[in-house]
Amino acid sequence: MNGNTEGIRDGILVISAIALLIALMRMASDILVPILLSLFIAIIAVTPLGWLKKQGLGTSLSIIIVITTITLVLALLALLLGDTIARFNDVLPGYQSRLEEIKNSVASSLGIDATNVSGPGILNTFDLPAVLNFANNMVTGIGIAASNIMLIIFTVIFILIDAASFPRKMEKIRDEHAERFLQSLSEIVNSVNQYVVAKSIVSLINGLLIWASLALIGLDFAPLWGFLAFLLNFVPNIGSVIAAVPAVLVALLQLDPTMALIVIAIFVFIDIGVGDVIEPLFMSQSIGLSTLSVFISLLFWGWMFGPVGMLLSVPLTMVVKLAAQSDARTRWISFLLSPAPRETGK
Repeated sequence: MNGNTEGIRDGILVISAIALLIALMRMASDILVPILLSLFIAIIAVTPLGWLKKQGLGTSLSIIIVITTITLVLALLALLLGDTIARFNDVLPGYQSRLEEIKNSVASSLGIDATNVSGPGILNTFDLPAVLNFANNMVTGIGIAASNIMLIIFTVIFILIDAASFPRKMEKIRDEHAERFLQSLSEIVNSVNQYVVAKSIVSLINGLLIWASLALIGLDFAPLWGFLAFLLNFVPNIGSVIAAVPAVLVALLQLDPTMALIVIAIFVFIDIGVGDVIEPLFMSQSIGLSTLSVFISLLFWGWMFGPVGMLLSVPLTMVVKLAAQSDARTRWISFLLSPAPRETGK
């Protein structure tokens, strides 16, 4: 009986500690979001930093080159997307009015009263303007998080400096438990680094192809849809679908239903081509997460940290999974997050 009581008590304490941690993280999201974005950038930057050092450049010079490149890329993105987002905000009310006209026209052709909220008035339950607002808020939220550029750049610099000295620190450690912990931490960082770098390359190709294709057919705000496709390509399975919806909707409003179908075809063909041809060339490992856990992580981290949380939902969940896998007491969490094992024939 005492054993059962202690087990229940320990379970309640663990759940309470997790709930308290989540609440504290939510309260500190304004501080954590720039730090998470810095970690994400630093994880990507570690690979070119290591390559530069292999070419014979010193650590300091390599960091300067990498940081300068990152700053220039962020500045170019800000210049490119800033004007696009501003113009999109200007025309958004017009798009919303056009959506209402299309809804009323469809309802009228079907003999339905679009203002009726009961029965056939179910058309009113589809909040189409929210789809356009989602795309705008997603990109704007990333921009707001990245607006504190000096904090992010300095944090990335310190992370890269510390990462460069990490192997020397490992050599000085003689404590068995600390060495095992740091070894597990190093394996987690390496796994996440390999995934994030490969996924970034694939997502960049995907975003550029979407941008070029949509610009070719004359769709408004093609850079915005390409950037959104780049961001949401980090979310497996459902990211490309979410990225396609606002672009298809704008095609319907700006052009015609036939062009909306062409936009759908563009997203489908590029997604298949990148996913089946290009991605296997870069992705040597799978993320090891089930579709359900990816979707739930998207909702959870998005609620926790906003658009940046949605962008980093898979890497953050990978960290949780790998950390849980390293301890026998929490390995069950890793199993829950993983895909179902393949059935073996008898």
